[in-house]
Amino acid sequence: MTAAARTTAVWAGLSMITVVSWFLAPARHTEPVAASTPITIGVLVLAIIKTRLIIQEFMEVRTAPVWLKLATDGWLVALFGAIVVIYVW
Repeated sequence: MTAAARTTAVWAGLSMITVVSWFLAPARHTEPVAASTPITIGVLVLAIIKTRLIIQEFMEVRTAPVWLKLATDGWLVALFGAIVVIYVW
């Protein structure tokens, strides 16, 4: 796969995730909006995927040393783990 094709595929995936996140939003419904832990966790998981794709592809960490790949992945897990813990608690 060429670099341009890879970038286009990642961009299409990011766009698709954005649309899916929008469909999960409760604001489109007619009933009163209430907090939903499963929906929030789902949107956060989609955000992790989007963030990792952006870091790996557009910040070119995909071709970086292994320690940088592990550091960025560890940072993502710690950050989103903390957000989930704070939200649920």
